[in-house]
Amino acid sequence: MYTFGIYIYIFFIRLAAFFGHKKAKKMLAGHREIFSVLKEKLNPDTEYVWFHASSLGEFEQGRPMIEKMRAEHPEYRVVLTFFSPSGYLPAKNYQLADIVCYLPFDTKRNVVRFLDMVRPKMAFFIKYEFWLNFLLELKKRSIPAYSVSSIFRKEQAFFKSWGGRYRLALHCFTHLFVQNVESKSLLKSIGIDDVTVVGDTRFDRVAKILEQARQLPLVDAFVEGDRNVFVVGSSWGNDEAVYMPYFNAHKEWKLIVASHEVGEERIASIISQYEGSCVRYSTATIDEVRKADCLIVDCYGLLSSIYRYSTMAFVGGGFGVGIHNVLEAAVYGIPVFFGPNNRKFQEAQLLKACGGGIEIIATCDFAEKMDAFAVDKELLERAGKAAGDLVATNAGATAKVFESLAL
Repeated sequence: MYTFGIYIYIFFIRLAAFFGHKKAKKMLAGHREIFSVLKEKLNPDTEYVWFHASSLGEFEQGRPMIEKMRAEHPEYRVVLTFFSPSGYLPAKNYQLADIVCYLPFDTKRNVVRFLDMVRPKMAFFIKYEFWLNFLLELKKRSIPAYSVSSIFRKEQAFFKSWGGRYRLALHCFTHLFVQNVESKSLLKSIGIDDVTVVGDTRFDRVAKILEQARQLPLVDAFVEGDRNVFVVGSSWGNDEAVYMPYFNAHKEWKLIVASHEVGEERIASIISQYEGSCVRYSTATIDEVRKADCLIVDCYGLLSSIYRYSTMAFVGGGFGVGIHNVLEAAVYGIPVFFGPNNRKFQEAQLLKACGGGIEIIATCDFAEKMDAFAVDKELLERAGKAAGDLVATNAGATAKVFESLAL
């Protein structure tokens, strides 16, 4: 039934692509190239370690693992796979991976073909990736498979009376490196004991980002002067409905918006909502950004460095699919706003608990909390410090994983 479900999923992806769904078309185009890319780039005399991430957020969690593997075990090469175009496209030229491609759809034929070609020494699945046919075949071939930075909740299918098929996937892992004690306890309740609590490798990633943050001349020019700067990262339409009215009414702030997607339609929508001088990063000159009140970041790869310029930040997704990476902003020691769909994200819960994360539920709520920070500088400083301290004290998960692996 599982494999049949995969074929049904493939059918609907093809149907969506036929009717012009852009993400589906990109995914299918990438899937058509998987095995030709592997055939061209694989070296039969080399040992590979395989890392798999669903999307960009999971890739950011996996990067510290890849970097440490390359630094400490140069005898291995890296194959990096993605499920989603939103992960593959920004990371396809990632230099520390020798091969980057999509993960083939989880059919038994694809699984055997992929593993016959790659012959991985070991495999790492980041956070929520539990592909049953891949995991069964890895176990059959005695190839170690590890789940890294995974986190579990009692309402998940693994822990339901009808979730036997889902539990089977978890039993295929050689070891699971989880984020918290609750996850370890839940896994123990279904007979899984090869579990270590290490925390979240994403803390290691954002700590590295802080060290490597780039100076961006265009943003330097934009933030000149004594006005506070508010950065919105990974913005969606539902987010803009919440924060944009405030900045239309408060021109004492400078606003930087980085959309989750950078297609022309999305960028045009954001520009149309802002009532003031607005410029696009990709086309603006230094003189133009100095005169503007709002800077639209219409390209990928800059957001983690742009947060360094902000007085406060808003991370999108919380009024829809779920929040994006709040730690990328928190590492700079600033308060981080996000929407109510954050319950499944432990890092957001930790930020809220320490006072560095601020949950927003509506437009008026956002305005009230912005005004509170504007008039109370001590409140602003305390929240920012709490956010920065949280990141600093939770780093180290990657080292714990490697210590346990004892490679």
